[in-house]
Amino acid sequence: MAAVDFKSEYFTMSEEDVVRYVKTEMDFFDSNEQLSCKEIGDGNLNYVFRVKGSSGKSVILKQAGPVARISNEFKVSPDRNRIESEILRIQGKLAEGFVPEVYHYDPVMNCMSMEDLSDYTIMRDALLKKETFPQFADHITTFMVNTLLMTSDVVMNHKDKKALVKDFINPDLCEITEDLVFTEPFFPSLRNDVFPALQHFVEKEIWGDEKLKLETAKLKFEFMTNAQSLIHGDLHTGSIFIKKDATKVIDPEFAFYGPAGYDVGNVIANLTFAYMNGAVTMKDQQSREDFLHFIEQAIIDVIDLFKSKFEKAWQQHASDQTAAYEGYMEYYLQNILRDTAAVAGCELIRRTIGLAHVKDLTSISEEEDRAAAEKACLTAGKTFIMNRESYSDGTAFFKVISDAIIKD
Repeated sequence: MAAVDFKSEYFTMSEEDVVRYVKTEMDFFDSNEQLSCKEIGDGNLNYVFRVKGSSGKSVILKQAGPVARISNEFKVSPDRNRIESEILRIQGKLAEGFVPEVYHYDPVMNCMSMEDLSDYTIMRDALLKKETFPQFADHITTFMVNTLLMTSDVVMNHKDKKALVKDFINPDLCEITEDLVFTEPFFPSLRNDVFPALQHFVEKEIWGDEKLKLETAKLKFEFMTNAQSLIHGDLHTGSIFIKKDATKVIDPEFAFYGPAGYDVGNVIANLTFAYMNGAVTMKDQQSREDFLHFIEQAIIDVIDLFKSKFEKAWQQHASDQTAAYEGYMEYYLQNILRDTAAVAGCELIRRTIGLAHVKDLTSISEEEDRAAAEKACLTAGKTFIMNRESYSDGTAFFKVISDAIIKD
């Protein structure tokens, strides 16, 4: 085997290269262990490998390439790997136990190694199998409150917070969000991908609605200018590993300082996709009722538990004198809920008709069922955006989703 230089110049690694890299650049396995490697990534951006040793130990190695895997139109800085490794360490301190442990980061090869979560399941896949996780809402709200409030000006020294804003400027990944979430789904972009049965509906209700476009323009510029919290930036059910008693959040490469409601809204939208899938595909009445009730309660609890935990954490940790003024906490939290509704709406629409879809919808085999689910997502999404000031509790959020479903 020819020697490979990992210290001088970046290149995209193969499975064989990764084995060499782990042996020569990391101190994780014993020197006499036999190693095997398999690429396991199925995401839109990176290369993810699992390396196993003959002892049973294993590690995940993640490498960032110079272009997005979903499309070479997106030139993305490999610095996102540095951002991801650093934010995972921050999140690991703020929300201990809710993210994988990071072992090392390599700025030359733009890769990082971390804890292997093979005993967990990607949440989106588990929900497609109609598995339920009663502790999820409690876990994810603890994670969000701890990472969002504790990195804000409400709690942090303002100069320290501004230094973090500088460290986590993430222009390439932010541009993807600005384009794919807030811009392209709302006009007939060539990168959109509309299910044919919905073409007329989309042209009239989404692309033809000038009031909706105006609201999305407001949301786009708020996203770009509101450096509120150090957000995950892509907190969907494909970025969550889960099992019955534990939840791990992964893939924070879109992290930057943005509106806190962006993370909460992504969680709500992606639970909604699971709900819509179950509503149209499950035929056994009792199983359907049980699964939909779980998702309904999870959506309600994500909002209500987030609110109650946020208020408690504010009382314990708010350090800015003006944050104690009567009524300010309520104002601040309601603005997060407003942004939550808006982002949930944008995510529902963009994942339905934009470039990057979700399996919750695309895996629906019957055309009529898929059209019904997608139309409900678009309807709920539009309602969330247009009426985003109106929702203050979980029940109000879920009513938008329930009302959007076409009743028999």
